[in-house]
Amino acid sequence: MSGNALSANALSANALSANALSANALSANALSREAALTLKDPGEGGELFRTLVKYMVSCALDESQRFSFSWTDAAGRTHDEVYRGELGLADAWGRGPLDPGGKQIVSACLAARTNRYGVSVVISMRSHQAPLRHEVGREEREAYPHVEGAFWGDLFAETPYLRACYTGASVELSRAVLRDCAAGHVDEDGDLEACGMIEIVGDCQAHCSKLHPPGQYYKDCVDPESGKTRYVVTTGLR
Repeated sequence: MSGNALSANALSANALSANALSANALSANALSREAALTLKDPGEGGELFRTLVKYMVSCALDESQRFSFSWTDAAGRTHDEVYRGELGLADAWGRGPLDPGGKQIVSACLAARTNRYGVSVVISMRSHQAPLRHEVGREEREAYPHVEGAFWGDLFAETPYLRACYTGASVELSRAVLRDCAAGHVDEDGDLEACGMIEIVGDCQAHCSKLHPPGQYYKDCVDPESGKTRYVVTTGLR
């Protein structure tokens, strides 16, 4: 189970610029000069990037790993930050560059944890990829029986992208609990709006493999541009 309150603004084109996001080892000493400067920026850009990095650390590293750094705000006060790992989807990133699979599963995790309204909603995150494949047990699946949809993408690509699809039966529930990044937000004119840079491709039934019965997740999905991917995160709701 995981809380999600990553603002769509933190996944904006500015926060994900080539100067700010790097697949170098996820440690303060291994960051590019541009990333290090952005991380310590006392302005809004720095705040968004620090939020993004905090969620990246949580997705990629495990509970034994952490990411530490200090920055100084506009008033001259020093802030010592310690971001702790949680899910361990790409824990090798703490020791060296992120590999292609790691880039995709971390991207999918970030997309799944994004909330259009910046509010926290506890979700169940499931995947064919370890360790989520092993850690989501029957008790959690029963507590979160409604499969919301699936997320995938690559934020480290030359042109970063994120996709989502929805499970038709859960669309109304998703919107009722303020989870619009898979189902999409319907505006006053009845038009469907995406969730920041997350492109909603439609019903998962048309884009993904059949729901894996024991784990209640989609093993793979087909991206409209990059093709089939196994690096997919499925979300469940109460």
